[in-house]
Amino acid sequence: MPLEFKTSAALSLGVELELMVLNTHDYNLVRGAPDLLARLEKVELDGEVKPEITESMIEVNSSVNANYDDLRRELKNVRDAIVVAAQRLNVAVAGGGSHPFHKWHERRIYPTERFQRVSALYGYLAKQFTVFGQHIHVGVENGDDAVYLTHHLSRYIPHFIALSASSPFSQGEDTSFETSRLHAVSSFPLSGRMPAVRNWGEFNGYFDEMQHYGIVESMKDFYWDIRPKPEYGTVEIRICDTPLMVETAAQLAAYAQTLSADLLRHRVDRALEPMNRVYGYNRFQACRFGFEGVIVDPEHDRHVRIRDDLIETLERLGPMATRVGSSMALLALAGAAARQANDSRWLRERYMETKSLPDVVRMQAMRWRDERVAA
Repeated sequence: MPLEFKTSAALSLGVELELMVLNTHDYNLVRGAPDLLARLEKVELDGEVKPEITESMIEVNSSVNANYDDLRRELKNVRDAIVVAAQRLNVAVAGGGSHPFHKWHERRIYPTERFQRVSALYGYLAKQFTVFGQHIHVGVENGDDAVYLTHHLSRYIPHFIALSASSPFSQGEDTSFETSRLHAVSSFPLSGRMPAVRNWGEFNGYFDEMQHYGIVESMKDFYWDIRPKPEYGTVEIRICDTPLMVETAAQLAAYAQTLSADLLRHRVDRALEPMNRVYGYNRFQACRFGFEGVIVDPEHDRHVRIRDDLIETLERLGPMATRVGSSMALLALAGAAARQANDSRWLRERYMETKSLPDVVRMQAMRWRDERVAA
């Protein structure tokens, strides 16, 4: 049976933010999600806060927003409610793509039917999936637009990786990567990229085949970096680490909205093969080196540093940013790129100061609460 693609308001915005639940002794992960979620059920919120795969995680799902300002305002309100609930339980919450020193074998799968099924299928990979990402949803009018954007946004995936990187530490070690989180995602067999289907009809044919083979049951079984989300009427960008502050999360969503608006307004019938061939290399460069990574731009037959390519793109998008109301967000991202300032750099600087990963996580939690920490 074909997947129905539900129409949504074009360029509407929503985000998901996966967050750490921490004890306030040594700031390790703690099995605090059930109690925290129970308390938050009594609070009236825009969107919702849900469980994630292990009991040391929660997930914020925003409501549908029209623009950057509305999304930023909502995320701040939800953040404040989470902070209050966490303090009453004597736990803390933080952003960041990975916990710097937790041990994956200590995690416990959250007892929902889906998470238990994922655990049974993927074994220890399910617990290693205790990593924390931001997903960005951009509304589109139909499935063909979703397929088009899924392919053409992939050109800009290194930008989102460099801007959002916040997982330099893993299992107590500096990984030397700007983001280590994506290694956990890449372990899953249905990760990577959507195949080179050209429209929603072709996508339905691919999905039917995968379902017929018993490989997938729903779109949730695809762990692609970008995927259509037909039940929401969106394209979902899944590549970002969770930022340390909600303002950055809103800015990243604004960038996705502006890029999508520009790509849909200036459509091109570009061959997918050149970008497909360099996608993995470009993704690695961004994960390993962040803003200093050098990617291949097949369209212009050049190598270009991610920072330079990002700033060039943000400048080009100026008129569209004015149209969709994202100018301030893109200006902030351009400033971060110019300074090579992302959360991974901030975390490493805190470790250089303290020589203590628990102190780093404590300051992550302070930053999430919007308390004053060294910038």
